[in-house]
Formats: sequence, structure tokens, C-alpha cells
Amino acid sequence: MKSNFLFVLVSLFCLLTLHAQRPFESTARTIGLESIPKFTSFLALPNDATKPEDIDKNIAWVSAELDALDFEVTRLETSALPLLVANLPVNKSLPTLAFYMHLDGQAVDVTQWDQENPYTAVLKAKEGNEFHTLSWDELSSEKVDDFRIFARSSADDKGPFIMFITALNHLKKEAILPAFNIKLILDFEEEQSSPGLPEAVKKYKDKLMADLLLILDGPVHSSGKPTLVFGNRGIAVLTLTAFGPLAPQHSGHYGNYIPNPALELSKALASMKDDQGRVLIPGFYEGINLDAAAKRILEGVPPEEKAIKERTQTKRNDWVGSSYQESIQYPSLNIRGMQSGWVGKEARTIIPATATAEMDIRLVVESNPYQLIAGVKTHLVKQGYKVLDHIPTQAERMTHERIIQMTSKVAYPAFRTDTESKEGKWLSTLFTNYYKEKPVMIRTSGGSVPISPFVSELGVPAIGVPTVNLDNNQHSPNENLRVGNYLNGIESFLAILTTAF
Repeated sequence: MKSNFLFVLVSLFCLLTLHAQRPFESTARTIGLESIPKFTSFLALPNDATKPEDIDKNIAWVSAELDALDFEVTRLETSALPLLVANLPVNKSLPTLAFYMHLDGQAVDVTQWDQENPYTAVLKAKEGNEFHTLSWDELSSEKVDDFRIFARSSADDKGPFIMFITALNHLKKEAILPAFNIKLILDFEEEQSSPGLPEAVKKYKDKLMADLLLILDGPVHSSGKPTLVFGNRGIAVLTLTAFGPLAPQHSGHYGNYIPNPALELSKALASMKDDQGRVLIPGFYEGINLDAAAKRILEGVPPEEKAIKERTQTKRNDWVGSSYQESIQYPSLNIRGMQSGWVGKEARTIIPATATAEMDIRLVVESNPYQLIAGVKTHLVKQGYKVLDHIPTQAERMTHERIIQMTSKVAYPAFRTDTESKEGKWLSTLFTNYYKEKPVMIRTSGGSVPISPFVSELGVPAIGVPTVNLDNNQHSPNENLRVGNYLNGIESFLAILTTAF
């Protein structure tokens, strides 16, 4: 009697477990692990966009993969590096969904990586606070989700591309047609702000049109839950250079007499924000009104302040908004790098000749980027600086007490798609039905992607479908992709590709 009771319990448990499994969960794990050798072979191709010869090899590799999947691949020439557009027609009566990915990566400094070659993928697992290297054979074990694949572009953005084509390969093998026509838009210089993309959108409108653009880039929410991103901030960059003596001077001879440009620049920068991190330049936050509907979306995102502080080891934060999500609804003014004289073992007792600050402004939909840049210049003038767009001449140096050279560029504006739009409802319903929980809905991501011309020029709504782990070190040494995110990404793409739009 007891054994029969146990048998019933075990049988019921097995049935419940089987029932709870998502439709593509097991398949995604199988095909995902099988695809990792292909993934590592792609990662092995250096992809710094400043080296066109390397990008050509990536284009050839990608084109061969897409040819095998029956895509019609077209190379679109631009004033910079080419774009690849690949079409997979399913049925003329069906809508076309475009998927944007970039396949270039940030430059690497080999000396800062914990592996010999940043392009040769290494499998690692974490023990305590350290990662240690594993044999690739360890992927045959059951608990692989928390393993990491370390290599440049593993997460940003070759990983999502391989996830996507792995899902498509499975559908082709099983003779399952996607639920819509597919267009891939592959960017090979996103990390260089995609200089050729805006003109390409205007020049190749007919080749780039789609009913919806999905952006396969960026990390999921810190909770690890399925995430949808409905907007991205744009970006503008500034370079400010303050001038001191014509050449570096001995600090013993001239300290207390010749002004130090590093101090001058530091004062100018400090005057732009208050102690809470809010920009003091008039009009910088003009036009931004977070109404009740917008705040409901922001409040629906699981809190992440504690996780951010623990991950970054920062005790305090700026107070531009009352929460992390609210803070990124506003434009930001950031110092991304400073340089003056020498530091460390090379430090010298000198008054430097110049001091330079590289800055970026993250843009939001409501902001006019050119007005924000003009506001920075006006602020500097009010602080007593002569603002030039060139290196000062001798006459200018002897006429003006304080000089700052300022150059700027608007890379691309922000975009945002309504979460209640037809496209937004389709994706959120799809994820809710598949994962049995509502996805995390991000109104605007803090980061930038150069696809706003698709929204502004072509009128194509865009939504981000991030898949990679938040702690992936993108743009930094030791970039990595969590294996569990890789497998889950494939599963999400299988669900998307088989759901009618």
C-alpha cells in the first residue's frame, strides 16, 4: 500500500514537472549547447570597427551562415563601413519584422584581460569572488547555467546573433516556417556610433522598411526576468580643453604664479552640477514631464537600487530622479574621461600645458540635443571663459584670461515606443503567455543604440529584446556571457519566431 502511494506521488510529480516545462525550454538547451562551437568560432574573429580588414572577415562569415539559412543577403555601401541586410521571405501576405544587431566590438587592451587572447573564448565558473577556467567538456554537465563564456563581443553583440540563428536553424531543420517575414539589419560599426547609418536609412529606404524593428542588444533587468525595452537615450559627445602655459612648466619655479589648466577645467566642470548630481545649466531638463501613466510604468519595474549599489560598490547616488528608472528618463551630463600631465610612475613636477575632458550627454526624446550643447557653451561663457572651436592663436592667448576649446557632435537622438501600442502589446502578451509572468517593461533604457533614424525617418516602431546578463562587462576587459542567458535567449527567439504578429 505504501509503495503504491509513493508511486502515485512520484508519477504526479513527474506529470507536474512535464506540464510546467515551457514548450521550447528543453529544445533550446539542447540546440544551444550544440551551437557553442559555432559561437566560439565566430568570437575568434577580431571585430574592431577601426580595422576594416577584420570587419570584412566578419561580414564573410556572417554572409555564409545566412546563405545557408536561405536569406537573401545584400551589402549596403555607406560613407563608412557597409551594412548587411538579409531577408528571409515567408509569405507576401505576412508582415515583416526587422531585427537589428551590431557585430563589431570595442577595442581590446590585452594587458587588462584575464586570458591570453580576448578573442579566444574561455569557459569559466565563479568560486567566491573569483572566476576560474573550465574545460569546455564541462558543458556536458547538468548545471551549466551559471558558467560564463569570456571573450570580446560574447555579450555585446555576437551572442544574440548566434542565439537568433540557432533558433532559425532549428526551425529550418524541423520544417517550421517563421510566423512572419524576417529582415536582419546588421551593423558593423555601432561601437563607433554608426556614422554611416543615418544616410543609409535615407538612401536605402525601400530595403530597410519593416512593420516593426526589434533590437537584439543590451542586458536584461537585474532580476534576470524576461525584459522588453521601449526606448533608448540618444548620445552627443563634447570635448573641452583648457589651456595653461604654452608648454609644461616647472612647478617649483612657477607654482603660485602660472595658472594650472587642470584646476581651471575642474572648476568649470564642477560648476555644471550641484552636490546632488543635478545639472545646473538652465533649461537642461526642460520639457520633461513624467505623467501618471509614465510613472506607473517606472514603478512597475522591480527595484534595482540595492543591487546596483552592491555591484558597483557605491554608497550614495545622484538625485536627478527619485529612483534609478526615473533618473534615466532625463538627459545626463557625464565626464567620461580626463587627461592632464602625467600620473603614476610617470608623474612629473610640472604645471601642465593643457587639460582635457571628454564628455557625453545622454539624450531623451523630449530634449533638443543642439540646445543642450548650446547650454553648456553659454554656461562656460557665463563662468568667464572664452569658448573657441579651435586651438587658440597667440593673439587669443594673450587677449583672454581663460580659454576653453569646445568641440561637439550629436551621434544620434533618442527614441521611444508606446508600451500600449499594438507592437508593444503583441510582445508583452507573447512573453506573458509563454513565461507565465509579465515581462519587465523598461520605458527608456539608459544606454544608446543608433537606430533612431528608423523611427524618425521610416516611421518604424522599435522595441528592444535584451537577452544577456547585466554583469557582462560590455565595453570593458573580461566581457562575458552567462550560459543560462544564452540558452534562454534562444528559447525567447523560438517563441517570438513562431508567434503571429
